[in-house]
Amino acid sequence: MPEESDPGSSAMSGRLLRHVGCFFAYSLLGGVVAVVVGYSLRLKATPDLMVWHTVALQSEFHARDADRVRTLDDYRALEDRLFTELQTRVYDQVAPENRRRFERYSRGGVADPLAQPVNWNRTFELAAPAPRGGVLLLHGLSDSPYSMRALAERLNARGFQVIGLRLPGHGTVPSGLLDVSWKDWAAAVRLAARELERHTGKGKPLYIVGYSTGAALAVDYAISRALGEDLPPVSRMVLMSPAIGVSPAAALAVWQQRVGRMLGVPKLAWTDILPEYDPYKYNSFTANAAEQVYAVTQEIAKQLDRPAGASAPADFPRILAFQSVADATVSTPALIDALFRSLAPGRHELVLFDINREADVADLFAPGAPDFRQRLLTGPALPFGLTIIANANRGTDKMVAIHRSATSGAVTREPTDLAWPPGTFSLTHVALPFAPDDPIYGERRPKGSEHIYLGRTALQGERGLLVVSPADLMRLRHNPFFEYMAARIDAFLVDEQVAARDR
Repeated sequence: MPEESDPGSSAMSGRLLRHVGCFFAYSLLGGVVAVVVGYSLRLKATPDLMVWHTVALQSEFHARDADRVRTLDDYRALEDRLFTELQTRVYDQVAPENRRRFERYSRGGVADPLAQPVNWNRTFELAAPAPRGGVLLLHGLSDSPYSMRALAERLNARGFQVIGLRLPGHGTVPSGLLDVSWKDWAAAVRLAARELERHTGKGKPLYIVGYSTGAALAVDYAISRALGEDLPPVSRMVLMSPAIGVSPAAALAVWQQRVGRMLGVPKLAWTDILPEYDPYKYNSFTANAAEQVYAVTQEIAKQLDRPAGASAPADFPRILAFQSVADATVSTPALIDALFRSLAPGRHELVLFDINREADVADLFAPGAPDFRQRLLTGPALPFGLTIIANANRGTDKMVAIHRSATSGAVTREPTDLAWPPGTFSLTHVALPFAPDDPIYGERRPKGSEHIYLGRTALQGERGLLVVSPADLMRLRHNPFFEYMAARIDAFLVDEQVAARDR
């Protein structure tokens, strides 16, 4: 006969399950309450939203406008209306008590870009009388075309027709990044590439130089063309601090923004609400911006993902990339593993700037400080050429270029005239495109300059007094090895010109 169940035991099991269920329910409720309380306290501590955080400018370009905005002239005409709107709806609306000397949107202040002879927040074109080719320059997220100015002027002097494109949502107000899509950026890139091809002619090479998110958009463009989209061909690409991999936390940004909309709390659309004292870069940052750059990286990963044994995308332009080993914004391993290992072998090169392992503060480096040198130089063969700029020897700030061939795997050392500047222990994500003589972010303030200078800030005082993070102020803003990088870019593009003449 089957055993009879014990009614007392069943009741006890039921009560136990109910207690366990209640425990988890109350724990979940407590967690939600803690998060809500934490966010409420955080929101109270954040500054109030200003007009540049809330205004929605109506004259911005979107992908849906591509049918009527077809040429660069069309794009810049729309941009004219956008910047007129910026003046009337933002600059003219700033209350007198908020017009501070270091405020970007204080008309005539030291950080006002409109007070300069050229507003480098806008799309620019540098013409060449008989261009040897066209170069499209793409800036990074929350940035502006100013970050590409030094390279643009250099390449134009070498005979290239140059377009420095302002990506939608940039160069105006931080709120421009509240609802922009990465597809808006991609549509603008395609428009500018077609414009360069029209201007230089189909027989001339087209190059793309991209920084950070701009570099990711360059890769997206090249992949899209390799997979069949009807786009002008790109011969070569230069990538600086490319955003191929970003923190997975960026994927959660969309939920922060959605909760903010659902609760009617506009501040939740922002990950940072900061004073706007930089004339060419937003300090405040939106959750949507993080979501969009993450979406670009995911699109690239999806397009590069292929079955084992499948060949790399055909007709992909050669790449020369520059990356700091220390980068708090993008992932250096993702650049290597997700991009360079996915491309056809033997055609591409990566230049890594190592950290200063002989710096006075080297003993204070955090555990796990990036160290790719041994793994990349002694590990399995690489499908790409590699150069590491590193300390030449123990006890010296002088630097050597260590090369590893993509074909033979041979490792060679080449002396350089480079050395770490005193007090510098690494490059940074934001440093690479800026020359040491940059008047805003460079090594020293230009003589007689009355404009804001953000290059070297030597501030001392009590913590918690400033409304900006001292860590942000100490971040290196220019590239002491810019001339080395620029010379490598020159050689890379000139080699293409020589090869074209030989064909």
